[in-house]
Amino acid sequence: MSNNPSPPNGPGRPKDLAKRQAILDAAKRLFLSLGYASTSMDAVATEAGVSKLTVYSHFNDKETLFSSAVIAKCEEQVPPLFFEWADGVPIEHVLLNIARGFNQLINSDESVNLHRLMLALGSQDPKLSSIFYEAGPQRMLSGMERLLVKVNQSGALSIDKPRNAAEHFFCLIKGAANFRLLYGCDGPQDAEAAEAHVQEVVGLFMRAYRP
Repeated sequence: MSNNPSPPNGPGRPKDLAKRQAILDAAKRLFLSLGYASTSMDAVATEAGVSKLTVYSHFNDKETLFSSAVIAKCEEQVPPLFFEWADGVPIEHVLLNIARGFNQLINSDESVNLHRLMLALGSQDPKLSSIFYEAGPQRMLSGMERLLVKVNQSGALSIDKPRNAAEHFFCLIKGAANFRLLYGCDGPQDAEAAEAHVQEVVGLFMRAYRP
């Protein structure tokens, strides 16, 4: 008899992770194409090619699935690792990585369409707006705030209000270009313009908080 322990039964094995990803991908497509209210767990299961039971085994309800889909989209472009600051790495490099990832995130087709959906649904369903905010913007701000607390403690930058500074950073990255994109007044930035924008914002941020 083998002494090796049996594989876990819960989510975590490669097959389970693949199904979870398929469910999240299906959910993102359906939430954006059908809207939140018209997207059922049955429809997500069918779209993902799994059973309804499998969907519920990974996500307890539609609210959890929506929240998880938003988190997954954010972490595709700005993984939690981006908010870590390794010894010897200039803080400007860390900020540039976050800025590039966030800029790509907010200007992606999925993100733009999701924000338009939330603008349409927010007044009708405040609870859904709260779920979206906590899963997306709130998590991003919290990660940035924790990083800036460490930056201030190190003396690399002087930031007495890390939460405010985190909000300023992301608002500067969004800028007028993202506003025009959301309202259909302009197309997405090309790679050169996007990099110039990110470099300019990080430069402004560094100068604003330099000791």
